[in-house]
This record gives sequence, structure tokens and C-alpha cells, in this order.
Amino acid sequence: MSLTPGFADPVLGAQSCFRALLTAMSRPGLVQTIGGLADPPPGLDIATAGAALTLLDAETPLHHDAGAAANEWLAFHAGCPMAETPAEAAFVIATGEAPSLAVLNAGTDEIPESGATIIIQVKSLTEGSGWRLTGPGIEREHRLAVEGLPAGFAADRAKLARHFPRGVDVVLCAGDKLAAIPRTTRIEETR
Repeated sequence: MSLTPGFADPVLGAQSCFRALLTAMSRPGLVQTIGGLADPPPGLDIATAGAALTLLDAETPLHHDAGAAANEWLAFHAGCPMAETPAEAAFVIATGEAPSLAVLNAGTDEIPESGATIIIQVKSLTEGSGWRLTGPGIEREHRLAVEGLPAGFAADRAKLARHFPRGVDVVLCAGDKLAAIPRTTRIEETR
């Protein structure tokens, strides 16, 4: 199997993706577009692959369900060690059924920043409707509709929020789009 390149232009692609992720984390629910990837492996959307190349390194254990081609690609381009279970990972990529947030490392009261980040591939992300998001980085509220998350995701996340500052940060990816929901963001489901 031959590996495809990561970013088409390693410097500009990495900078662009880093900027998009930084904006997404600081402005929860704001959808960003990722570009500059040469050709991600089967199983990974452009946004998922870009987020992985930006966030992962040799010191960030990863657990994923994206398959053998993605495993080889991620190990080569990011140099990250692979974790056996989601609980052992600093980063989790879920392209199929996402693990329960309760099994992920939520950090400790002394070291809350050691909590995991989960990158979840979903069917679509749409601003302007759906969840009502509030919290740091959001002036009043932001609306985000997400299609393709497991039933009860918002309720599971709300259970974790009770343990703040411990928690799990979430990056949602759909095609070349991504949005972030940091642990500080409150989600209210709307009908």
C-alpha cells in the first residue's frame, strides 16, 4: 500500500488548518472549512484528516476506528502512538459509532487539560438552527445543527459538564467542514 501525502503544501496547509481549529475552539459552533489536504486515506474526511495532522504528534496517543489505511497514514504523518482503547487515548477519532463520552479520559481536578479530545465524523454541520450553544466565546448564543451523532449525545455530554473543569473537548467533522464544542460550552437541545 502506498501512502498519500498529507498537506499539499505542508507549511501553508498546516497553518491554515491550525487557524481554522483555533477559530473553531474559540468560537464554539462556528463552522470552519478545511482545505489544503492532498488526499486523505479512505475512512477519513478532509476535515478529520486535517484536524488529525494538526493536533497529533509523537506524544499524543490516538485511538480510532478508521481502518488500516488510515492507521498507516496517521502513524506516518503524525507519528502518534496508537492506544488500544478510547480510555487510554489523548485523542479519539470516531468515523463510525462514537464511543460513549463517559469512557474517555476526562482529566483530573489537578490536571484537567489532560482530558481527551474526540473528533467525530458526522453527516452534516449547519449553522443557524439546531442546538442552542452558550458559554465562553459566544456573545449571546450560537445555533448548530448536527446530523449523524448518536442518540443522547447532548445528554451524555451534559453529565460530563457537571465535573468541570474536567471534561472532553469535541471536534465535529463533515466533509471539509468542522466545528468545535469545547468542554466549557453548554448545549441546549431545541425542538
